[in-house]
Amino acid sequence: MTTAMGPGPEFDRIRAIAQALGARGAGLGDDCAVIPDGDGHLVISTDASVGGIHFRRAWLTLTEIGWRAAAGALSDLAAMGARPVGLLAAIAVPKGAAPDETVELMGGIGEAAEASGTIVIGGDLSAASEWMVTVTVIGRAERPVRRAGAAAGDELWVTGALGAARAALLAWESGADPAPAARAAFARPVARIEAGVWLAEHGATAMLDLSDGLAADAHHLAAASKVRLEIDLTRIPTAGAAVPAALERAVEPPLLAAQGGEDFELLASLPASFGEAGQRAFEAHTGVALTRIGTVQRGSGVRLLLRGERVSLEGFDHFRAEGAGGER
Repeated sequence: MTTAMGPGPEFDRIRAIAQALGARGAGLGDDCAVIPDGDGHLVISTDASVGGIHFRRAWLTLTEIGWRAAAGALSDLAAMGARPVGLLAAIAVPKGAAPDETVELMGGIGEAAEASGTIVIGGDLSAASEWMVTVTVIGRAERPVRRAGAAAGDELWVTGALGAARAALLAWESGADPAPAARAAFARPVARIEAGVWLAEHGATAMLDLSDGLAADAHHLAAASKVRLEIDLTRIPTAGAAVPAALERAVEPPLLAAQGGEDFELLASLPASFGEAGQRAFEAHTGVALTRIGTVQRGSGVRLLLRGERVSLEGFDHFRAEGAGGER
C-alpha cells in the first residue's frame, strides 16, 4: 500500500511509479521503508544529492557536501523515531577530480555519521559528469512513527527553528555571502535523531522531517493521515538568521520560515494531553526547542493562517518549473 502524499509534480511522479509497480511495490510514500524484525523494526531510507540541484561547489566545501548528504538521509530515520545502525554511501566523482577530493567528501559523511551515533558500513564509487552522493541509512525502531496516524484533536509541534537554511540559499543566489549562522544551517544541518526517538516514545501519532519546507511537507502529513492541519504562522519558531533575509525582501519572517526547506526539523502530531508538561520534558531531555504551531482537525488539506487570514505558500519541489523553487 502506498502512503498518500500531498500535491506537487515530484509527488505526481511518485504516484505514477507506485501505480506502475502495483503489487510489486509496497510501503511507498513515507520517510522510510519499514521491515518487521524480531521485537522491533528495521527502518531504511535512501537519499540522493546532485551537484547543481542540491548544492553548488562554489558554495560548499566537499566535507560540507558529504556531511549535508548524510544528514539529509539520517533525518529520515529521525522522522520515524529510529536510531541509526549504519549507512552506505554511493559516490559519483567528476572525471579529473583528485583522489583526495573523494576522501574529503567521504570525511564529511563520516563526521555526520559519527555525530548521529553511527558508522559508514559500505557503499560504491563511480565516475560521472557531476558530483553525486547517494546515502542509504539503516536504523532500528521499536515503534516507527509514520506520516499516517494523526487524528482530529491532536496538536502540531515543530522542533528547533526554521528558515536559516533558506536565508543562506537566498544570499548565495543574490551573489552575497550568507551570515555565519545561516551558512552553518545549510552546510551542516543536524539530524534530530534523539528528538525523533523521544517523540516516538512519548506518544507522537505522526511525524515527518521538513526537508522541503513546512508549507509543502505539512500537506504530506495531512494527506497520509486523512486530516486537515491548521497552522498559525505567527507561532512558527523563526531562526534569527532568517529575519534579516525576510526583511530585506519585504516578506514577513514567518512566511519565509514556512517556505524554507532543508532545515531538517521535525513536524509531529501529539495528543492534546502532551501539552506544556510534555514540551518541558522534551526540551530538558534533548536540549532542542519544541513549539506548538497548530492543530489537527477533521477534513483534508492544510490551512495556513497569519493573524487569522488564510495565506497560500509553496515549498520546494524538484520538478516544478524553473524559477518557482530554485536550485538547491
